[in-house]
Amino acid sequence: MNFNLTSKLPHVGTTIFTKMTTLANAHQALNLSQGFPDFETDPRLVKLVTKAMEKGNNQYAPMIGAQALRDAIVKKYDQIYNVEVDATEQLTITSGGTQAIFTAIATVVKPEDEVIIFEPAYDCYAPTVELFGGKVVPVRLLAPDFRIDWDYVATLMNSKTRLIIINNPNNPTGKVLGKEELIKLGALLEGTSILLLSDEVYEHIVFDWASSQSVLEIPTLRERSFVVASFGKLLHTTGWKIGYCVAPPQLTHEFRKVHQFNVFSVNAPMQFAIAEYLEDISYIRELSSFFEGKRNLLRDGLKGSRFTILPCEGTYFLNINYSGISNEEEFEFACSLTTQHKIATIPLSAFYKEVTNQQVLRVCFAKKDETLANAIAILNQI
Repeated sequence: MNFNLTSKLPHVGTTIFTKMTTLANAHQALNLSQGFPDFETDPRLVKLVTKAMEKGNNQYAPMIGAQALRDAIVKKYDQIYNVEVDATEQLTITSGGTQAIFTAIATVVKPEDEVIIFEPAYDCYAPTVELFGGKVVPVRLLAPDFRIDWDYVATLMNSKTRLIIINNPNNPTGKVLGKEELIKLGALLEGTSILLLSDEVYEHIVFDWASSQSVLEIPTLRERSFVVASFGKLLHTTGWKIGYCVAPPQLTHEFRKVHQFNVFSVNAPMQFAIAEYLEDISYIRELSSFFEGKRNLLRDGLKGSRFTILPCEGTYFLNINYSGISNEEEFEFACSLTTQHKIATIPLSAFYKEVTNQQVLRVCFAKKDETLANAIAILNQI
């Protein structure tokens, strides 16, 4: 039957994550493609969910989020960043980080608006912008350092520029923008009406004695920013889909207009469980060292391989260059690794709008040490 349906996203197909996971499953390959842990979350947190359910927290949570969880987030920003956040006027609990990103873009982007993104970029940014009629203006960053030329960014800004999206720490590059970089961005935006969406879901996974950074620490950025974060990466619970958005009152007011008709409210017992679990904020401070150990295990284990290891300053992804092994395009090489060597990764080219082959693969190291040891053994034989 012909419904005369015109696709709003004609260029969007199956995501690379689904493709590689499906291929991995079909060939019983070790799956280091999708960004999720293969180890369980803390059993105490699971018990707290049961406790919350038994206490009767099974109905709709408030649209803006459970007070207990919002208070816990406010405490986190105070103790980690020395930043004050108003739990009522500036903070909204969302169904994961991606829903918060979608809602922020839906809130401010209109047809013909331009949105600057930095590639390689998380795959939900561009389609969401296009869904609301916006034009994506990509800034292509290249391996191995993925450095941002802020002078070049300035040349892209004009009266149509509505929003800039950053991801810090960055998935898939593992790069971290330090305070000096954020100050440069703040100076660039000062005196303009351009808004900022800062995706900070990996904020507490930074390495080599670096400290977490947030645009909330930069006054010129905070006044114009949607800051998105998530508990999925923080608590090893990517399937729970609990996130949040911090923004100035005016932006939060508009954000909630969209949020209430999109999701309205988020899983109640899990909100109460997370709030109680985070009463001890030391858990957050220990997260970086936990994942740094896993990064080091994978990185050091591959030093004798034919892969070249790219720098990894944060997140739980390590990028590896295979130019010393093959001339194949990234997707084809990733597929051959999966089918022939039984290990699945993600081609970095999947995170660019235009074809960009740098012979680089993204590897997830949020895995059991046993899983990483198996991965190292396979990759060292290639």
